[in-house]
Amino acid sequence: MKIKILSTSDVHGYLYPTNYSTPDNVTDYGMLKAATIINRLKTTAADDEVVIAIENGDWLQGSPLTSYVAKKMPPADQRIMTEITARMAMDAGILGNHEFNYGLDYLRAGESGRNYPILGANILGGKDQHIVDAPYQIIDQQGVKIAILGLTTAYVPVWERADHLTGLTFESALTTAKRWVPKLRELADVVVVAYHGGFEGDLAADELAEPLTIENEGLRILNQVPGIDALVTGHQHQQLASVVHGVPVTQPGDRGRFVGCIDLELAEDKTVVTATASLLSTATAAPAVNLISLTGHLQARVQEWLDQPLGRVNGVEMTVENPFLARLSGHPYLDFINRVQMAATGTDIAATALFNDEVRGYQSTVTIRQVLNSYVYPNTLVVEEISGTELRAALERCASYFERRDGQVTVGDAFIHPKVQHYNYDFYSGIDYTFDLRLPVGSRVDQLDYHGQPVEEDQLLQVAMNQYRGNGGGEYPMFGVDKVVREVNLDMSELITDYFTTHDPVIAKQPTNFHVITGK
Repeated sequence: MKIKILSTSDVHGYLYPTNYSTPDNVTDYGMLKAATIINRLKTTAADDEVVIAIENGDWLQGSPLTSYVAKKMPPADQRIMTEITARMAMDAGILGNHEFNYGLDYLRAGESGRNYPILGANILGGKDQHIVDAPYQIIDQQGVKIAILGLTTAYVPVWERADHLTGLTFESALTTAKRWVPKLRELADVVVVAYHGGFEGDLAADELAEPLTIENEGLRILNQVPGIDALVTGHQHQQLASVVHGVPVTQPGDRGRFVGCIDLELAEDKTVVTATASLLSTATAAPAVNLISLTGHLQARVQEWLDQPLGRVNGVEMTVENPFLARLSGHPYLDFINRVQMAATGTDIAATALFNDEVRGYQSTVTIRQVLNSYVYPNTLVVEEISGTELRAALERCASYFERRDGQVTVGDAFIHPKVQHYNYDFYSGIDYTFDLRLPVGSRVDQLDYHGQPVEEDQLLQVAMNQYRGNGGGEYPMFGVDKVVREVNLDMSELITDYFTTHDPVIAKQPTNFHVITGK
């Protein structure tokens, strides 16, 4: 008997093979391509083979298409996303952290189109809130019982707005796995853990390499929870396929670039005798025809919506040609985002990030497409009152983003491995500050002035930031909900749109408040 465990994860609503940068952009990824591979493997399964498919989270949010579904479609039609995965014959779904970004009402509406269970053993209260069906599922096929335990990164409350998590508590995935896996071993022949979370270190070396939190607990699960036959992971967007301590592990990247594939061969007594893990590239797969017929009209409406003009930009160029240089020197686009945040919150200090290297900023005529492709998260804003000491500590965290290596300035390893985290480096407006990269990490803030005067340690300052950072996300413990003095509960894409309504044209300028001493 053979069992094949297929998985998608972190597709983030990239259904069609496009990144939406232009109306005619074509890429080599997308859920439609993954669907073709999953369908082929399911329909061509051998007589002695069971094929199951798991959607492992971060599916409902993250692309311009999902923004359209969330903002422009009525709740009754928002089920389209799980109608897609239902037609892919998924056997189980897991909630990712980004599933909560639009709140529980949207999550419930989005889930309503499915014909498979949502599993969430460590989301306490999930069943009462009607977003989780069960902690686990047992699939009984061809005389073999396969248990799937569902887990979600327990760090969700660190990032997410409290009103998006009403009635929910997130337990450590490790703690939950320790409780449930022994029970499932008694109920099933094969135990699969599907975890929307990743690894807190180097999987190949089996070594912990980052601060131990409950965000990523994959290595500890492998090392401390016996009885797991297969581990499906996600969240970090890594491309992983390996066997660790005899347990096959997959993590299929993001945007449907790969389908995770774990193959188990069972002996007559139904114990696993061989296990392998691989990633199946979707690059050459044709998009699934049945899903095109289901969603083609939606894709056309999204493309038309994205090209609606919002306003104009005069002054210097606001396009981002070199993302690293934009972070190293400041950039008109980052200055603009901070201006929007300050206008919305009534502050004169703000921080924002260039989230990834695909951000291209704005052309002279700004469209919805440019806004959504540049600000990819549905963040709302908070204003936090912090001390000068806390502001300096936040800037030191930012300064650690840079590293001097072989006479060149590059990105520090901690912001690249195990997951690329450009979104955890912030650019500030409203203060004048300097990083000296010749100094050790933790002591690099060489200048910090506010209104032309040095910032004092006990001076209180109000700073606008998105709610992810305001909750301390990205290893910023100096921020937190206890520091929040006010909130703006409109997401940034709406605030940017509103800003263009009242400031047209926007005058772009190169910021001059930030400097880096590289030591060259």
